[in-house]
Order: sequence, then C-alpha cells, then structure tokens
Amino acid sequence: MACMVRHNVPFNRPFIVGNELNYVSEAVTRGNIAADGYFTRQCAEVLQQALDVRRALLVRSCTAALEMAAMLCELQAGDEVILPSFTSVSAANAFARLRAKLVFVDIRPDTLNMDERLIEEAITPRTKVIVPTHYAGVACEMNRVMELAEEHGLIVIEDAAQAMLARHEGRPLGSIGHFAALSFHETQNYTCGEGGALCVNRPEYEARAEIIRDKGTNRKAFFRGEVDKYTWVDAGSSYVLSEIACAFLFGQLEHLEPIAEGRRRIYDYYQQRLSPLEEEGLLRLPVVPEVCNPSHHMFHVLLPDEETRDELLDGLQKQGIDAVFHYVPLHQSPMGKKFGRATALPVTEDCAARLVRLPFFYEITRDQQEVVVECVGRILKKRRSSPQAARSASGEA
Repeated sequence: MACMVRHNVPFNRPFIVGNELNYVSEAVTRGNIAADGYFTRQCAEVLQQALDVRRALLVRSCTAALEMAAMLCELQAGDEVILPSFTSVSAANAFARLRAKLVFVDIRPDTLNMDERLIEEAITPRTKVIVPTHYAGVACEMNRVMELAEEHGLIVIEDAAQAMLARHEGRPLGSIGHFAALSFHETQNYTCGEGGALCVNRPEYEARAEIIRDKGTNRKAFFRGEVDKYTWVDAGSSYVLSEIACAFLFGQLEHLEPIAEGRRRIYDYYQQRLSPLEEEGLLRLPVVPEVCNPSHHMFHVLLPDEETRDELLDGLQKQGIDAVFHYVPLHQSPMGKKFGRATALPVTEDCAARLVRLPFFYEITRDQQEVVVECVGRILKKRRSSPQAARSASGEA
C-alpha cells in the first residue's frame, strides 16, 4: 500500500469499549457526581486486585498522584530526589514545588529506563527518594532499585503512568515501590479523559494519604464514624477524581484483559512488519528484557540520527500520519537547570533526539498500521539512497 496520497492516521484517538456512557448516566441517577461514590469504590477495588496494591486512591491525574506522593515523603528544602531526565515534567514538578533538589541520572540505551547501575553513585546523605519511570510500560530494574532503597533508607515512587498491567519478574508494576502513580489520561491504555491513581503500598502512609487527598481534612474518617466531626488536620488539596470520571473509567476497567490483548496485537503487528527495516539498519525497534511483561502502551523506534528523525516526522506529517517525538530531556530545560543537578547524560540526549512514536490507539485498524509501515519504509529507504544522506553519513559538510 503506497503512501503517495495523503492519509488520515491520528496519533491517538479516545475510545469507548463498553458501558462508559451508561455508567455516567447511572452516576447522575445515583445522585452523587462529585467524588467518592459507588463508581470510585468500584474502580479502586479493580485496581487493588489487578495490581496487587494495598490501596488505590483515585485522583485527578497522574500529576496529582505524584504530588501527593511527594508530600507523603515529608521532604525538606534541599533534600534530593533521584530520577531520569527522560521523563514527564510532572515527575520533576512534584518535587521542585517542595524545593527539593532533582538529581538526574542517565538512561539505559536498550529500555530507555533509568540506568540502575548509575543510581548508587548519585546517592548522597541528602537523598530521600528514587523515582523510576517505567518508560513505554517496560519495567525498570526494580530489584536493584529496591535493594538500594533498603540499603540507604530511601522511598521509592514508581512513575507507572504508562505501565498499567505491566510486570517485572511476575510482579505488577505499581506494587513494588512504597508508592506508585498511575495515569488515565486520554493517551493511556485505559482512560477517563484526565485522571489518575495513587497506589499506597505501605500501611503507615494510608491514613495521611487519605487526608492529603481530601483537602487536608479527616472527612473520610468522619464518614466512617471514627471521629465525631471533621476538620482541617494537614496540608492537602482537592485531589479527588470526580464520580462521573470514575463511572467512565469503570466502563473501561471492566475490560482490562480485552483492551490489553488488543493493544498487544497492535504492538506485535508493528514489531513484525518493521523488523525488516531494523535488519537493514534503518531503525531500531523497542527492546523488552525477558523478565518484563510490557503494557504495550506505545510503539517507538530509534532512528540513526536526529536529521533522519526529523525527516521521517516531516515526511509522515505530509502524508497525514501523526507521528511524534517524545520527552525533551528535563536537565536541558530552564527549570531543570534551576532545580536539578546532572553529570553528563549522553544516552538521554542521544536517544531523545532520535526517537519517534508511531500512531497507537485501541481502535487503529490494520489498514492504518499498514499505511504507517509502508510510509516509514518508503521515507527511510529514500533517504538512505539520497546523495545528501550519503554525504552526511560520511561526515562531509
């Protein structure tokens, strides 16, 4: 299928898979559309069971979950947090707003996750937290992360925004660290438009997490009859996710496995059809270690250099295919330089400049994928055969 005509393949498209709209209507009928109603409880129960987490608190976004986790760490100004530079700005913001120092660590060239071999040398007496991001739903080397955390008395917050149902050595991501942050943004595997969850895996943090989520009040304890009135007892904010959003989300969580299987098929098709291009040295496909079961959140490729990446993105856009790059390294940003500390991060800078994310959403058709594959191959092969590319490869001006 040639890409000589303009197509229309979006990068993402929200989807409805079951009773989402019926449940939204039911939430209205039940008379509680603010928060913490029937559907909020149903979502929490599904997440706790599916991910084997002690407590799942539904919140407005993954950003909110990260902010709550940061507050629960009781950081002081100048305390240090270790995290990758190749991650969402939300992971950094959650700690920068508390005046913590961000210590950026380079990533692995295979999984693009934080390089566990570099974490120990980044630890100082001021280090309090490690924040591993499970990039593309592929697990970080969590055994080593948790070993270091135990050895140095550190808290681990898993940024599992992209990792719903993913596993590391059989353990669900989100259940391993002290806390984990989930995302239900419209680009995620399961969505309610904008939403998230904070997973709390240690009992000593549960009560305060509940208070922070509810404007710093003990309102939930009051409704359970544990106190005779509720009042302001801690710093907090209105982090709760609306009941309407939870109703929509529950319609998706009812179909955890079918959605996961559909995304696996999309991922596998890209992998199979793009493998010949990898064999020709035109791109590199995602790498998934044997101990990891990924979430199939996205499909990304690495190009030989930044110039090829830009030419591919431009060529795909001209054909109506909405492919995108991903994170701009945080250590290179104005706020990253203000709040962060980093040694050389060559792998981060190199991979960030060469990465392309291909269209990937639950309802993408096989024909749409085939258009993407054909156009990627055509553009890369044309570039390889061009005199300009040959001069660039040989280092000529």
